[in-house]
Amino acid sequence: MPKVALFNQSGSQVGDIELAESVFGIEPNKSVLHDAVLMQQASQRQGTHAVKGRSDVRGGGKKPWRQKGTGRARHGTIRSPIWVGGGVAFGPTPRSYAYKLPKKVRRLAIKSALSSKVAAEEIRVLEGLSLDAPKTKEMKAVLNGLTAGAKTLVVTAGHDDAVALSTNNLPEVKTITAEGLNVLDVLNYDNLVITQDAVKKVEEVLA
Repeated sequence: MPKVALFNQSGSQVGDIELAESVFGIEPNKSVLHDAVLMQQASQRQGTHAVKGRSDVRGGGKKPWRQKGTGRARHGTIRSPIWVGGGVAFGPTPRSYAYKLPKKVRRLAIKSALSSKVAAEEIRVLEGLSLDAPKTKEMKAVLNGLTAGAKTLVVTAGHDDAVALSTNNLPEVKTITAEGLNVLDVLNYDNLVITQDAVKKVEEVLA
């Protein structure tokens, strides 16, 4: 079982914690990680792109000239895609890019992401995290005490308004709950700060 240091909120080590081997100690599957990141990025695309086809462009109801006898190529409408000002052929239309990977693949991806953080020693487990009121200065002091660095993902067991609001003014810090843990965020941030309760929740779901 992988063992990492357990810190209190002031940044002092208070002991060690053993993490589940099946969640935090597997061999990361790079191919699955790649597939999971592509899936999340595709789901984030708005897909609102649109152009006008030949049936959407204004005008073009009358045949430009008669079919035969002019010496010019035959045309039925000036809104044909080959005309300047005409519609676009095979242009983009609004669509959803979202798709899903199988459940087992998604679970393997998040396990691989978490295991890679443990292997790289980029994870900090907190005994607990609570703030009396939203204070950016206090949150920054907690992260500095953990030497977590600037780009940090904070994972809590449940939603905490004080903690969430305290990170709003820290541009490279993001707070999510254990239920919202995802591959893209874990890989996108250099360090992972997770509470002990959140670890238990993650292990309950993924172990």
